[in-house]
Amino acid sequence: MESPSYAAVRGSIASRLPQLVTIRRDLHRHPEVSWAEERTSAVIAERLTEAGLAPQRLTRTGVVADIGAADPDFRVVLRADIDALPVRERTGLDWASVSPGVAHACGHDVHATALLGAGFALADQVEVLRANGVAVRLAFQPAEESIPGGAELVIDEGFLKEVDAAYALHCDPSLDVGKVGLREGPVTAAADRIDVKLTGRGGHTSRPQLTEDLTFALAKIITEVPALLSRRVDPRAGALIVWGQVHAGAAGNVIPSSGEASGTLRVLDAEVWASIGPLVKELVEAVARPYGVGVEVVYTPGVPPVVNSADGIADLRTGALQMGLEPVATSQSMGGEDFAWFLHHAPGAMARLGTRAPGGTTYDLHQGDLIVDERAIGAGAMLLAGTALAAFARRSPAHVATS
Repeated sequence: MESPSYAAVRGSIASRLPQLVTIRRDLHRHPEVSWAEERTSAVIAERLTEAGLAPQRLTRTGVVADIGAADPDFRVVLRADIDALPVRERTGLDWASVSPGVAHACGHDVHATALLGAGFALADQVEVLRANGVAVRLAFQPAEESIPGGAELVIDEGFLKEVDAAYALHCDPSLDVGKVGLREGPVTAAADRIDVKLTGRGGHTSRPQLTEDLTFALAKIITEVPALLSRRVDPRAGALIVWGQVHAGAAGNVIPSSGEASGTLRVLDAEVWASIGPLVKELVEAVARPYGVGVEVVYTPGVPPVVNSADGIADLRTGALQMGLEPVATSQSMGGEDFAWFLHHAPGAMARLGTRAPGGTTYDLHQGDLIVDERAIGAGAMLLAGTALAAFARRSPAHVATS
């Protein structure tokens, strides 16, 4: 029986690199935020249909497509997120965002295009996959940047049922293109959202004693709650609160009657994360109490850490090496990723994909000046497709040919 081939995948992706760059630039020019990825989903579905596949739209946004056996003995899911951020692009690229205040500042356009490239290459071997009783599911997931995120939609609609392994990648602008960051065990942090609203009697800044000075109370919450948390939680858990949005008042000489702060809590330890929410509420209320303000705390659980399995990392390493990429060690990040929910349903792993031009600038994610070396598109496609073949080979060494 003919086996799927790493060499065939390499050749297929290499021949399509100009097409993949064109697709990525189109997605980059037309970014869409979480749950609004209508054009993005339509473009992805159209490209998959052109490749001979039968994509399915999720009930909101997002696309899923299957390649291989209809009732496989072994199924792998490859996942890419597709949403952009409410960030103004500052790259000056010819294909920069034309959507005001929205940009692919986290590289999800690269993730989506890499998965398309992997899908095209695997679709070229669809009959071989069917004959070997294996299948690949491509999951183009919406709303990774939201809490709750789009991973839960994919799961709720049944696309993680009867899946044996799950894999994903994420752009890493601190790694050179061609390198793949791997880590067994936890590789991201848990991430939750915190929203605090204060209310009270406002008044003139010359008479704070006649008010409930919620601006002062809000400042205390912003600074003291993170400090208190560090004394109530084992520091090895890596609990971190950072505020990203604060608002109170509209004039410098008026104490306002309401104010708000929003931020995230990130935790490296999954067990601590599972029980930390009530403590955060307790600390916010305790800090606000002396000032007599009304307090409302909305704590929204987000995602647990992504925990990479040993077999998942082995598959990514094999896939990388077979595709001519360089696996390197990476560390656990404080970033959150809702791919973690996929790994609650199937073992697998997430890799970090190098996107930095060798010797070039090191950019940061979630910033409007992020520039990705476009050679990372082909590298990501090869990594995803090669990892799927590595998973098949691990299950049955005779399933995959190296040439």
